[in-house]
Amino acid sequence: MSRRMRARLTAICSAAAALWTAGGPAFAADTGPHDVVIRHAMIYDGEGGPSYAGEVAIDGDRIAYVGPQRASKGRLEVDAGGEAVAPGFIDMMGHSEESLLVDGRGVSALKQGVTLDIFTEGSMGPLSPGMAKLMKARQGDVKYDVTWSTLGQYLDHLEKHGISPNVASFVGEGEVRVNVLGEGDVQPTPAQLDEMRALVHQAMEEGALGLTTALIYAPNNYAKTPELMALARESARCGGMYTAHMRSEGDHIEAGVQETIDIARDSGAPAEIHHFKFIGRDNWGKRDQVVAMISAARAAGIRITADMYTYTAGGTALAASLPPWAHAGGPEALVKRLKDPAERAKVIAAMQEPHPKDWENLYQQADADGMLVLAAKTPEVKRLIGKTIAQIARERHVSPEDAIVDLVIEDDAGAGAAYTIISEANIGKQIVLPWVSSGSDAESSAPEGVFLLSSTHPRAYGNFARLFAKYVREEHLLSVQEAVRKLTSLPADVLSLQGRGRLKAGNFADVVVFDPATFQDHSTYQKAMQYATGVKDVFINGQLALKDGEPTGAHSGRVLRGRAWTGAPGGGCRQSSRDWTWIDQPPRAP
Repeated sequence: MSRRMRARLTAICSAAAALWTAGGPAFAADTGPHDVVIRHAMIYDGEGGPSYAGEVAIDGDRIAYVGPQRASKGRLEVDAGGEAVAPGFIDMMGHSEESLLVDGRGVSALKQGVTLDIFTEGSMGPLSPGMAKLMKARQGDVKYDVTWSTLGQYLDHLEKHGISPNVASFVGEGEVRVNVLGEGDVQPTPAQLDEMRALVHQAMEEGALGLTTALIYAPNNYAKTPELMALARESARCGGMYTAHMRSEGDHIEAGVQETIDIARDSGAPAEIHHFKFIGRDNWGKRDQVVAMISAARAAGIRITADMYTYTAGGTALAASLPPWAHAGGPEALVKRLKDPAERAKVIAAMQEPHPKDWENLYQQADADGMLVLAAKTPEVKRLIGKTIAQIARERHVSPEDAIVDLVIEDDAGAGAAYTIISEANIGKQIVLPWVSSGSDAESSAPEGVFLLSSTHPRAYGNFARLFAKYVREEHLLSVQEAVRKLTSLPADVLSLQGRGRLKAGNFADVVVFDPATFQDHSTYQKAMQYATGVKDVFINGQLALKDGEPTGAHSGRVLRGRAWTGAPGGGCRQSSRDWTWIDQPPRAP
């Protein structure tokens, strides 16, 4: 080989290596025309490495090129103007199951760059005929026909309805339990447990990502650990993971974390702790101990991760501040029970116990001044939205406990509230943990139509923007690239999603163009329905879902299903609970 040829080959290899190091393909001779070219971008590929100047090309629903600027041509050309281009953000714990049925755009999340909404804690199926009737009867402001009975049928219905974001769902342990046992505080027989396992198996083959539960709510909290283990094992042999709103996030959080670890160890499935937090001032100091427990489990080979939101108030039903035994039989039975003077007195006495041994007393953790009414079904209670329980109690000349019970009765157990229970200092310490991603724990909506009938938690409109505004720019706790990783490749790896979470040639074209310097939340507890700003364009499966900050209404979203889905090649549940060929890349170790 001549010196000239050797020099030329060396130059080619050096250029290829430079492209590879920068994140682009080793050779990229094809310059189009592509369907879309996004140029003059700062590329954040989702892996957590440094950003670099470059461009992204899209053909159909896939990324065709990511790398340094080149002379590409596109049928649609987007000038990012030096702003960030990143993979679409993944909401690890969304609650748009109902809201997308009436507005498929998911605007409050879309304006924050969210391209994938994960449905957890419960599910929209399986439903018995009786459950379907109750789902219809118990609806609040958001109303819809219940035309499905299985989780798979719901997902098909949602996709046919037309949605802008991608969605994926777990199967709810609570829904499986109610199918077989009803809403009472009862334990399954071996035969009934087999029925429940069969329902989990069916949901997995319909595309569920795994088993999920919310163990502070009835009837979920009637389930004992062996029941959860049995159903988690069924999910695991179908390639699924286990996710939980733990049995306790406060007084007994250590036991809640240990139960989650034990279920993961027993089933062999990865586990995810939802909205990782420490509630109540008396429990804020437990952070180091609990983080050490999780880190030790991870070091021992148990795949356990967590997600969280960025606010000091949680949000849930006002009825959640009542003891679990009062909920036996469902909301209708609860309201009937509260109308009985003797039962009401027992409930109030339980609410006054600061640290009960067997349930999470949210009223005591927040106190009346820290409970803000956000939503209601009846006109009488809607007038109280924006007031604290303390204010309502003073206006009515009753105790805070009586005010809560009265509101639960008056609103047929439908009222929702924000509970201020979390330490801001702990949020800052937890958000930096490398195995913690982000989840809004909220629906996506728009300040129009039916959504204006109640308020919402500000996390619905600001969770992801707040991550950048407060914890990247203001507190300097995270770099832009690490914040992007937490919203993209980390949740994609936790969920074992193929082709999502990274800007990479061949991956699905879920892409967000945003300005990290101006990405800002504006939502507050009193004025929650204020959009975040700073996101310019959002592509979902190659289609523009958000253009120049405004939703296009494109039905760009798809239902993403687990590998056990029988509609996928090789789908179906396997026979080994330890068969984790689906898990392609585990989360990074701490």
